[in-house]
Amino acid sequence: MVRKAERITVLTGAGISTDSGIPDYRGPNGVWTRDPKAERLATYDDYVNDPEVRRESWRKRIEHPAWEATPNAAHDALVELERAGRLRALITQNVDGLHQRAGSSAESVIEIHGTIWFAECVSCGDRRPMAELMARVRAGEPDPACAMCGGIVKSATISFGQALDPAVLTAAVEAAQDCDLFLAVGTSLAVHPAAGLCEIAVRAGASLVIVNAQPTPYDDLADAVIREPIGDALPVLLASAVG
Repeated sequence: MVRKAERITVLTGAGISTDSGIPDYRGPNGVWTRDPKAERLATYDDYVNDPEVRRESWRKRIEHPAWEATPNAAHDALVELERAGRLRALITQNVDGLHQRAGSSAESVIEIHGTIWFAECVSCGDRRPMAELMARVRAGEPDPACAMCGGIVKSATISFGQALDPAVLTAAVEAAQDCDLFLAVGTSLAVHPAAGLCEIAVRAGASLVIVNAQPTPYDDLADAVIREPIGDALPVLLASAVG
């Protein structure tokens, strides 16, 4: 399927970044598996309405491994896929920016859940580099307010209960509809609407391949399911497309 595919759309989740030292969320050693209460930090209503949740979010953000993480072999394999002219789009649920740091072009990457590298005001929409806000936290502000309007600031990521950017979602749906192979990598396929892109792709005639350590709700829909470690499996899987 990979060898024959001319337009491959890839959906990546947290599992592709675990080899880079960033834990996933729902795996056996996932952030939310080990500490279910941590899911509140990613829930929009809790973040906006509870100052302690915001303060804890900023404390955790300072310690986030994404700031020092480097891309791994799986990220590199997707860069090679793009350079070979076989990548239709790279849709990622991840907010760590590792695809771009590996060399994937900004034009190919669709960050459906946003990015940790920027911060936004929930009131006026002012957007600034996250480093600017973290410098204020390190200087003693436990919950830095918007410099423009004094509103609540959060990372430019999509939290539970927060709407996706319509333009970004449209681009992701179009990429799922316009491919002959849809490859889901390192995602539990438990969060919608991202997970539903698998079904959209299959309905449009694409083959579906899932590479994930744990079972997903879409395994029965897939043409193939691969359980091998992503850092080992993905470069081998894509080798026939880039050779």
